[in-house]
Amino acid sequence: MTELVMIKDVSKHVGETVKIGAWLADKSGKGKLQFLQLRDGTAFFQAVVFKPNFIEKYGEEDGTAKFETVKHLGQESSVYVTGLVKEDERSKFGYELDVVDVEIIGTSSEYPITPKEHGTDFLLDHRHLWLRSKRQMAIMQIRNAIIYASYKFFQDNGFIKFDSPILSGNAAENTTELFETDYFDNPAYLSQSGQLYLEAGAMALGRVFDFGPVFRAEKSKTRRHLTEFWMMDAEYPFVSHDESLDIQEAYVKSMIQGVLDNAAYALEVLERDTTMLQKYVATPFKRVAYDEVIDILQAHEGEEGADYEHLEHGDDFGSPHETWISNFYGVPTFVCNYPASFKAFYMKPVLGNPERVLCADLLAPEGYGEIIGGSERETDYDLLEKKIIDFGLDPKDYDWYLDLRRFGSVPHAGFGLGLERMVTFIAGTEHIREAIPFPRMINRIKP
Repeated sequence: MTELVMIKDVSKHVGETVKIGAWLADKSGKGKLQFLQLRDGTAFFQAVVFKPNFIEKYGEEDGTAKFETVKHLGQESSVYVTGLVKEDERSKFGYELDVVDVEIIGTSSEYPITPKEHGTDFLLDHRHLWLRSKRQMAIMQIRNAIIYASYKFFQDNGFIKFDSPILSGNAAENTTELFETDYFDNPAYLSQSGQLYLEAGAMALGRVFDFGPVFRAEKSKTRRHLTEFWMMDAEYPFVSHDESLDIQEAYVKSMIQGVLDNAAYALEVLERDTTMLQKYVATPFKRVAYDEVIDILQAHEGEEGADYEHLEHGDDFGSPHETWISNFYGVPTFVCNYPASFKAFYMKPVLGNPERVLCADLLAPEGYGEIIGGSERETDYDLLEKKIIDFGLDPKDYDWYLDLRRFGSVPHAGFGLGLERMVTFIAGTEHIREAIPFPRMINRIKP
């Protein structure tokens, strides 16, 4: 029986006859030749159909009929293709299939996404089909490689997977960004972060991480925002802010290296500059204080390429500021110790400077902006309770969170990483909507 193989594994079968289950992405040819562009989710691959091969196997009449059927197959028809794997330098893949048989599984006609150009709205309306394209396949493979590298990193570094709830009775950060729902006649919210619950996990289990969907009701239409996305949160006790940055840097480098190792074909499809990714793995990340960044931005204001608004100390950055400062250093850059005025209530103040907090945002170069936000957490019960009140929140809603400071409080820190932002950064894509199978944005919830 002919072995069924995946396209990504054909290099292991040179000189052998194999069977591939695939879809017909495109085809061309004339006369006695048909060139089938096949895909099976792992890669794209060319199969060459030569009419005399069919005639030799099935006879003149049946062989001709079979060839004509293949010749008129519609885009995205599903097939089993059997043939001899041959090396071919002309092929971008390096190999091609010399076909001896084609078995049609399911036909397809009038497939809406043709090889021509289509508008973004059209493609998003047909997202369930757009995912089949070469570019989207490559992005999803990179997403998968990042997830795999994440689990491996946490496993190798002593973390336990801890699942935070998606439904919550209180906010982790900004209450204006919450999706509210009715929970048996009581208000509940879709999670915007698993962090608060993860802190409870850290006090019980040590190093912990979670990974799941989170929701932000922020009415933003930028290329960096989704209303539903996936967050990887990590929390660890007995760790200072600086030690936390070491963990974050090692984690990001492990993800980049994981994609280089396990999704090289996808990077090639996307024409990603892998020398840049290798540089990010090999070079120490930059760490710079918020106030120093403000000074640098002010010093370079008005120069060519520095097309950002003027900022004073105490102002928050916009996307142009983040882009410029990360490109200024040319490597992922931790901006540390932001003003407490626009950061979350749970962040610990800088010693001797309560107007600044022990936090950091990791900014990716090449215009990709923030990919990680993290901080050392406030451990003092009274100070944390005061911050909750100052933020206009009810301490009763956070009594369980305050308990973590009553019963054996310890120094601890953590961070959250937006998976889709990491995908766009490593893949080198322009818009975050391509980094998730079915994007949810302010103006889109279908399909």
